[in-house]
Amino acid sequence: MITFTNVSFSFGNSPIIHDISLQVKPGEFVFLVGQTGCGKSTLLRLMYMDIEPQRGTVVVGKYSSATIVQREKPYLRRTLGIVFQDFRLLEDRNVFDNVAFTLHVTGAKGKEIKKRVLRALADVGLSHQRNKMPHELSGGEQQRVAVARALINNPLFLLADEPTGNLDPDTSHEILELLKNINTRGTAVIMATHNYNLVRKMHERIMQLRDGKLVEIQKRTE
Repeated sequence: MITFTNVSFSFGNSPIIHDISLQVKPGEFVFLVGQTGCGKSTLLRLMYMDIEPQRGTVVVGKYSSATIVQREKPYLRRTLGIVFQDFRLLEDRNVFDNVAFTLHVTGAKGKEIKKRVLRALADVGLSHQRNKMPHELSGGEQQRVAVARALINNPLFLLADEPTGNLDPDTSHEILELLKNINTRGTAVIMATHNYNLVRKMHERIMQLRDGKLVEIQKRTE
């Protein structure tokens, strides 16, 4: 579970979020909506503890912002998958090696790496593109590679920061459906977006960040 308890954070003298409390349970799909610059990315950074709250506490699984030390943060992030708007692929490596990169860092063996990478690429429909370089792919395909990379450690939570922000409407819907399919297999998804119209018909929980406050504007419906 991810839990925020009375969390506040400011950049300098500019308050970004104020006294936010939130719970996201395993298996949920939650949209964070709000205008560009309202603090959605800050909220996600607090979840993967790239930054720490100035007031309150963030708890992700067994890790708490109040007690975590620097050497523990890589282990926290292995329980999370993170997808960014700008893909952040390694331009000098092909699709397979981009997805495999995280496994090399964690010391996985060759056969295990191949099996897990091919499975992740199959999950996002890109097995046939595994030898392509990033610049040979469309924007939607590059984002699918980023999603495959985020899935490679079987995360409990997938954090997606404006994953459709650089994509056309049709491709945005494809990525949204991909995330929905991932969620149905048990991975919780938290997706930040400024595009409320894209997500309002998804029947999932929607939280709006506005003026530093987080308000639930839609509950999950069947």
